[in-house]
Amino acid sequence: MLNMQTKTISIVIGQDQPHLSKEQKAFNTLIKQIDAKRVRLTAWQEIIPTYQRKYARELAPLVKTSQDIEIELVHCLDRTSDQKGLTSTERRMIDDLISELTGRLAAERDDADLKIIYNKHSGSDFDAKETAAVEGMKSMFEDVLGVDLGDDFDMSSPEELLKRAQAHLHEQQTQHQADRQAQEERRAKRKKTAKQIAKESQQLAEEQQTSQSIRELYRKLASALHPDREPDPQERDRKTILMQRINQAYDNKNLLLLLELQLELEHIDQATINNITASRLKHYNKILKEQLNELEHEIFHTEDMFKTQFGISPFTQMSPSTIMRNLATDIVDVQHTIRELKDDLLVFQDIKKVKAWLKDMRRRPKKDYFDCPF
Repeated sequence: MLNMQTKTISIVIGQDQPHLSKEQKAFNTLIKQIDAKRVRLTAWQEIIPTYQRKYARELAPLVKTSQDIEIELVHCLDRTSDQKGLTSTERRMIDDLISELTGRLAAERDDADLKIIYNKHSGSDFDAKETAAVEGMKSMFEDVLGVDLGDDFDMSSPEELLKRAQAHLHEQQTQHQADRQAQEERRAKRKKTAKQIAKESQQLAEEQQTSQSIRELYRKLASALHPDREPDPQERDRKTILMQRINQAYDNKNLLLLLELQLELEHIDQATINNITASRLKHYNKILKEQLNELEHEIFHTEDMFKTQFGISPFTQMSPSTIMRNLATDIVDVQHTIRELKDDLLVFQDIKKVKAWLKDMRRRPKKDYFDCPF
C-alpha cells in the first residue's frame, strides 16, 4: 500500500551542516510562502460557493424586500406632497428626500414610474442626467485611451459605455503586443553583440535546466507508479489518482507538489532534501519564485472576481475567514432596515405624523438630514 501522509518540505540544520546557505534559506522561505498562498487560495475556493448560496438564499431576497418597501415609501411621500397643509419648507424637504431615494432606486430598478416621480420632485430629467453622466465618463475614457468611442450605443447606459471602453482597451493591448512582437523580431534580425549572445545563451541554459529539473522529478515518480502494471484493483485506482496529480503538477511546472509527492511516496527523505546541490537549488528557487507569483496572481484574480460579483469596492480588504461573518452582519443590518422601513411606512400614511417627523429632521445637524431610516 502507498504511504500518503502529507509531509512538509524544508531544509533543516544537521550535524554535518550547522548553518544554512543563502540559497537554502531562500528555498525554505519560498516553500513557506507558497504553502501560505495555497492555503489562502484553497480557502477562497471553498468558501465562495458557500457565500454565494447564502447570499442568494438569504440576503438577496431581503434586499429586494427592502427596495420594495422603499418604493412604497416613495409613492406614499409623493401622495403626501400633493396634500394641503404642508409648508413650503416641508414640501422642499419631501422633494429632497424623494429625489435622493428615487434617484438610487430608479437606477437600480430601471423603473419608469420612479423616473416620473424623480423628474417631478427634482426639477430635472432622470434620463438626461444619466446621459450627461455617461457622456462625462465617455470623455474621461476617451482622454485616457486616446480614442473616439463613437456615439452608436445607448448613451444612457453606463454598462454599454464600459463594454465599449473595454473593447477599445483590448484592441489597444492586442495592437501593443503585436507592435512589441514585431519590434522584438526586428531586433532579433540585427547582428547581436557578444554580450547579448552570452546573455541569451545563459537564459536558454537556465530554462533548459529548469525544464530538466521538473522532467527528472516527473520521470522518477511516473516510473515508480505504473498504475497499469498494478494487479490489485484498489491499489491501481489509488495509483491512478496519484498519477493524475503527478501529471497535473508536471503540466503546471509545480515543483513543490512534485517534491511533496516524492516525499509522500518515500522516494526521497530528509537527508536527500538537505543535500540538494547548490546549482540545483538555484534552479529550484527560480521555479518556486515563478510558482509563488502565479499563486499570488490567482489569489488576486479570485478576490477581484468575488468583489465584482457582489458589488464590493476593489479597495476593500477581505479575507476568506471573515466573509461569512460579514455576510451575517449584512443580513442582520438589512433585517433591521426592513423593520424601520415598515415603521416609516406607517408614519407616512398620516400627514400629521409626517409633519412631526419632518420637524424632528429639521432639529438634526445638516449632515444627518439625509440619514433618514430609509
